[in-house]
Amino acid sequence: MPDLLWDDVRSLFAPDLMGPLPDVRVADASVKEWQAVLDLIRAQGWACEYSEDGAVVRLPAAAEMLARGEDTDALLKVWPVPGFLAIFRAYEAGSIDFDVDLRALQGQDGVDVLCRLMRAIGRRLRKPVLLSPESDPLHPVLGFDVEADRVVLLSGPQAM
Repeated sequence: MPDLLWDDVRSLFAPDLMGPLPDVRVADASVKEWQAVLDLIRAQGWACEYSEDGAVVRLPAAAEMLARGEDTDALLKVWPVPGFLAIFRAYEAGSIDFDVDLRALQGQDGVDVLCRLMRAIGRRLRKPVLLSPESDPLHPVLGFDVEADRVVLLSGPQAM
């Protein structure tokens, strides 16, 4: 059974309500947990591309990636499935932040793909993974619940 049903979360997948690139975050992270996410990406065989200041380079270890600091625009693009892109931004070791494109996540299949990604990261780190409207991290609407071992609805869908 799916974690979430499209009919229950349809409004949360509307780019005009959430922004086209809502924020996904794991708070209180560490370099070790960043490395665990990089290892997960490799272990799952997900396609990925790492760039610094727009130049594609070899994906470094998490410690090296995070040591670049704010002067370097470090992006990790990950395609867990064809057509679905998650963009990880290595701002700081203290949180793992990435964006997803809601336009690629419509219908039950889109909900399932997002839930699988959030669940994989949450299980690997044994931490909540929260999805919030774009640029509004204080109001998460979906999240991986460690105890329930699934993605759950954190707030009711807004009326469209």
